[in-house]
Amino acid sequence: MKAWRVHELGEPSAVLRLEEVERPEPGPRQVVVRVAGAAANFPDVLMCRGLYQVKPPLPFTPGVELCGEVVAVGAEVAEIAVGERVLGGAVLPHGGFAEFAIMDAAQTFPAPRSLDDAEAASLFIGYQTGWFGLHRRAGLKAGETLLVHAAAGGVGSAAVQLGKAAGARVIGVVGGAEKASYAEELGADVVIDRHRDDFVQVVKELTNGRGADVIYDPVGGDVYQRSTKCIAFEGRIVVVGFAGGDIQTAALNHALVKNYSIVGLHWGLYNTYDPASVSECHRALTTRAAEGLIRPLVSERLPLDQIADGVQRLADGKTVGRVVYAP
Repeated sequence: MKAWRVHELGEPSAVLRLEEVERPEPGPRQVVVRVAGAAANFPDVLMCRGLYQVKPPLPFTPGVELCGEVVAVGAEVAEIAVGERVLGGAVLPHGGFAEFAIMDAAQTFPAPRSLDDAEAASLFIGYQTGWFGLHRRAGLKAGETLLVHAAAGGVGSAAVQLGKAAGARVIGVVGGAEKASYAEELGADVVIDRHRDDFVQVVKELTNGRGADVIYDPVGGDVYQRSTKCIAFEGRIVVVGFAGGDIQTAALNHALVKNYSIVGLHWGLYNTYDPASVSECHRALTTRAAEGLIRPLVSERLPLDQIADGVQRLADGKTVGRVVYAP
C-alpha cells in the first residue's frame, strides 16, 4: 500500500515521503480500515515538527482523524464487524494519510449516514473538542454570546456550528476576507476580520460593554491576552490550544477582579478518564448532523499524492475550512 511517512522532523513538505509499505495488521483490540477520508489537523503539523505532546516513533504516518471501511479486526474485537463504515482516531505510527490505517476499537464509532466520507472524517476531533469545551467545560447557555477565535479553522469552525446549535449568538474572528466568507457560511452571526478590525472593540460594541460570555481560544499568546479585555463578568475563557505559537501566561489578579474563569481543555484525556462521555458525545453529534444543525464544511478534497502540500498549507495558515484526503 501507499503511505506518507515521516523519517525525520521538520516542515511537512520537507519531511513527508510517499512510500510503498506493507499493510498494517491489527492488534487484539484494533481494527484496520481502508481509508475513505482523512482530515488534516494542526496536530499533524506539530507531529511532523516534533512539537506535539504525542511523539510517535520514526518513521510514522500522520493523519490523526479519519473515516474508513473496516477490512480486518483484532482477535478481541467483537463489537465492530468487517465492512462497517466508521470514523475516529488513528493509531500512530499507522495514521490516516495512507491507503490503510489502524484504529483502536475504543475510539472507533459508526460514521453518520447524513455525512459523506470526507465530512465524516472531519467530525471527530474538532467537533468533540468543541462539544466538551462549550458544553462540559464552559456550560454555554442559549442566549449567551460566544466569541470563537480562528473561526475558519478546523477546531474553530466546529465551535461556530456547535455554538449556533446551542442557541448562542456567535461572533467569529478570522484573518482575511476569504476566511470571513467561510465563517459566514458556517453560520456565525457576526464575523470580525482581525486584519481590519479590533475584535476587543467590536465585541464591546456588540454587547453594550458587557463582553462575551464564553471565549473559545485555540490560538493563545496575544489573542488570549486581548481576549481578557472583552470577557464578560463571570465569563469563561476556554483554552483549547496554541496555534499562534506562543503559550500565554494568565494574570490571575485580573481574573479575580473581573470574576471570570479560565478553563483548560485537553479533549484527549476524556478517552482515558471518561471514555463513556466520548461515546455519548458522538451520539449527540450524530443526532445534530442528522438534524442538519452541524456539517463539516470541506473546502478541499485531495488525492493521496497532494496531501503533503495540503498539510504544509495548513501549517502556513493558508487553508480555509477542512482539508481532507479523499481517495
